[in-house]
Amino acid sequence: MTINDIKHAKIKAWVEEVVKMCEPDDVYVCDGTAAEYDRLMNKMVEAGLATPLAKKPHSHLFRSLPSDVARVEGRTYIASVKEEDAGPTNNWIDPKELKATMTGLYTGCMKGRTMYVIPFCMGPVGSPISKNGIEITDSAYVVCNMHIMTRVGTQVLDVLGTDGEFVPCLHSVGKPLAEGETDGGIWPCADVEKKYISHFPEERLIWSFGSGYGGNALLGKKCFALRIATVIAREEGWLAEHMLILKLTSPEGDVKYVTGAFPSACGKTNLAMLIPTIPGWKVETIGDDIAWMKFGKDGRLYAINPEAGFFGVAPATSTDSNKHALISAEKNTIFTNCALTEDGDIWWEGIGYPAKGELVDWKGNKRPAFEKDKAPKGEEMAHPNARFTAPAGQCPCIASEWEDPKGVPISAFLFGGRRPSTVPLVHQSRNWNHGVFLGSIVGSEITAASTIDASQVGKIRRDPFANLPFCGYNMGDYFQHWVNIGAKADQDKLPKIFYVNWFRKDDNNDKLPGGFMWPGYGDNSRVLAWIFDRCNGKDNFIDTAIGYMPKEGAINLDGLEDVYKEQIPAITSVDKEGWLKEIKDIRENHYPKFGAHLPKELSEQLDILESKLNNM
Repeated sequence: MTINDIKHAKIKAWVEEVVKMCEPDDVYVCDGTAAEYDRLMNKMVEAGLATPLAKKPHSHLFRSLPSDVARVEGRTYIASVKEEDAGPTNNWIDPKELKATMTGLYTGCMKGRTMYVIPFCMGPVGSPISKNGIEITDSAYVVCNMHIMTRVGTQVLDVLGTDGEFVPCLHSVGKPLAEGETDGGIWPCADVEKKYISHFPEERLIWSFGSGYGGNALLGKKCFALRIATVIAREEGWLAEHMLILKLTSPEGDVKYVTGAFPSACGKTNLAMLIPTIPGWKVETIGDDIAWMKFGKDGRLYAINPEAGFFGVAPATSTDSNKHALISAEKNTIFTNCALTEDGDIWWEGIGYPAKGELVDWKGNKRPAFEKDKAPKGEEMAHPNARFTAPAGQCPCIASEWEDPKGVPISAFLFGGRRPSTVPLVHQSRNWNHGVFLGSIVGSEITAASTIDASQVGKIRRDPFANLPFCGYNMGDYFQHWVNIGAKADQDKLPKIFYVNWFRKDDNNDKLPGGFMWPGYGDNSRVLAWIFDRCNGKDNFIDTAIGYMPKEGAINLDGLEDVYKEQIPAITSVDKEGWLKEIKDIRENHYPKFGAHLPKELSEQLDILESKLNNM
């Protein structure tokens, strides 16, 4: 397709404007076909940027530069007209100033390259919950990843017609080529100080420059599906959330749909694809990262997965931790920053088995394989944030409803993060506003997915609703939006809200692998079963200072190792002193950030919690 084939006047005019500014050698409008994908991938193989994998049919390995391995939160901006509207947790630059800076960077930035125009849909094409976008990029890597992660092609242009709404997304790797120059097999990107991932909420506009990595470049993902979508959702009265969606079926055949918000690399994909360890229960996957939820005619919240693929964290993914993810990535998959084996397969730390012979690590260096599937810190064969991009339809536990345009009705929200202390295995909010409070105080250890600064990994930071890096407006107003959603709804039809923590630790107990007091992974089904029963109103709880917690014996422990059974009293009790410290931190360091934008309802919930703890 060419520009002249575009019937939508606004899209055509915008594309022509970008061509004039960026000066590409060629312009190509993507049709979304398999032939297009193969042609572009072969082009990257010939250029030395992609390595075909002998052991993974129709799959390829890419290596980025060490400066382009994760989201760059310090270079990510919400350029609202007013700084106050961006809020204290986002980086803000005046939109006029930012546009001037970036226009300077974009000028001539695509010389020597092809400019690709990607029509894409977030969600099933034609769904009332879906939204459409157009991404312009000079990266074939981005095109191929968007093929997997979104619905790309002419069918999107057909839906848009001549005047349909779309979100314009402009991306460039920021490395023009002189005449006759090539990338020479080196990942193209700009220096860190020239990277900008910018969002203009009022205009529904995304500009990204200088990074070729994941969420910085696949603009349908965090940029559109969360940062811009949260703004749209507030205005239209729905929720755009950093949440997995799973289908949970009981032994009796009863079905409930559950979402879960966890910071990146905290087990969302593992939970979404969980294999239960308790007989008769079944988990199927709707989505592993993002949920868009709108009210149905029956007053319930219905969710879709706006993505079409998985952009999963590879390290620590194994047969034990997530067998279904490994199967999903057996073919038709893009791997980024994994290690390459001698026989043409990929490998990463925590994959469950040692590699043999020599490996080519993520930096392109040949090294002898380790005796185990681990590496000393700093010597990893695969980058800690190495990724796989795999089609969701390949997942062996994908639910039949995963592309239902109506979405699926949600019964429960889960919040959680990596907390080595204080937060119990599971507790439930007493009501909607208490649940919003729990979401607002989520804290988690910083992971390699969110920073390129290794010194920060392991420290605790507040990550409200696991959406801190992805909320496109003032997070205090975002809390208020959640309060408002509850106020306008039928309380009986709203999802129940739970807080879970798979990561409690006792480093003094040598019997516990890694010090973890709960085995996690498939055994998290035991907690899901308790949550399922709570959604049915079962009397399986006690009312505590922090919320509803499991009664003794309410969690199915059949078949659980004794060393973990022994931890149950500790991880299902209220740590009074720990929670009082938590309250102090919230009062002094967390809530004050939001000033007048903090909903009074959350301050009230904090007071209630403190009073209940003091009366224990």
